[in-house]
Amino acid sequence: MVSVLEKNPLVEPLRLPNGTVLLNRIAKASMEEGLSNGKFLPGEKIFNLYSRWAKSGAGLLITGNVMVDPNGLTGPGNVILRKGMDLSGLKKWAEIAKSGGSKIWMQINHPGRQTFSFVSETPVAPSAIKVKIPGKMFEKVFGVPRALSGTEIKELIQKFVQAALLAESAGFDGVEVHAAHGYMISQFLSPISNIREDEWGGSLENRARLLVEVIKGIRAVVKPGFGVGVKLNSADFQGGGFQEEDAIQVIRMLEPLGIDLLEISGGNYESPAMQGTSGKREAYFLEFAKKAKQITKIPLLVTGGFRTRAVMLEAISSEEADMIGIAAPFAFHPEFASSLAEGKIEKVSADIPKLSNPAINSIAKMSAIRLQFRRMGEGKEPKLPLSLVFNLILDQIRSRRNAKRYKKFLIDGAN
Repeated sequence: MVSVLEKNPLVEPLRLPNGTVLLNRIAKASMEEGLSNGKFLPGEKIFNLYSRWAKSGAGLLITGNVMVDPNGLTGPGNVILRKGMDLSGLKKWAEIAKSGGSKIWMQINHPGRQTFSFVSETPVAPSAIKVKIPGKMFEKVFGVPRALSGTEIKELIQKFVQAALLAESAGFDGVEVHAAHGYMISQFLSPISNIREDEWGGSLENRARLLVEVIKGIRAVVKPGFGVGVKLNSADFQGGGFQEEDAIQVIRMLEPLGIDLLEISGGNYESPAMQGTSGKREAYFLEFAKKAKQITKIPLLVTGGFRTRAVMLEAISSEEADMIGIAAPFAFHPEFASSLAEGKIEKVSADIPKLSNPAINSIAKMSAIRLQFRRMGEGKEPKLPLSLVFNLILDQIRSRRNAKRYKKFLIDGAN
């Protein structure tokens, strides 16, 4: 435990550029909850889950994927935003999440080509390039996407802007634009998935145009005190893809746009480094954060592999990071953040066994995490499944049932 004379940077408040003050340096990073109600809106299960996290003492809670377009869904149990929607569920979500003093940001996203084929056989993307994961069992998991038209890209920008306005109206403290992990904006950034020859492809400046225009659009319409963040890959970890040098240049582009927090992560479905499969030690994106710190004044949230308090303290005290993002441990120990920050505990873990196939391991891990969300959403305590593979099968069955409900939702007019 930290002595009264020892400086403890984890408990120091963090003032963001917009004036918002976060009560400490620990954030619950985004994890897809998959707990929307029958109308793809937040309901009792989400409220129950966030009532647990509200007691954690985290300075910032970032939601799982909230979809900006009814036609783009990362997972068939996610919350979907749309024009004219009833905001009561979103308002209650924000109110519950903030009840313990944490700030709550909504992560807004579009999956692009990373849409499971049982959800959509022909998703939209920058270019008609399919997600490719090694192994025959993955051949039909993703369909061949259709390239967006220039008009559709401009409409997509407005959907992100509208999502931010809805979040602000509902009482969220900010939004995080998901530009990592191989989703739509990340696809535009990567020369592997973006082979366009118009103003949205080719040079890095063109490939980053979608992200830049989304941020400009959001900042132009929200209030000055509303938080605007970006989740950005340090790299895709694929040959010929989005590299560290590209990420540095994109950060330079973001610098003058009024970003309040930049989250550093990495990987995508084809190379799932965000799941800890990059082969590096604890805090595996911290090396890139050091480089980013040299060229930006935007506060950095570094997520990925943090487990021990000593490493977190070192990252903050050495000014390699301004905030520590922790994900999986929040699924198994939902109320640990203040205890960790104050030194009452020295380590947190998720203790999920690893499977030999990296791609299957990534999906199975997320299925195990979602099981904990469902349990807490139902008022139960977290409990690791006896079999990761069996739990994954059950999760896939559940997802396909939700996908049928989703398709009916689209047919009925997405109301």
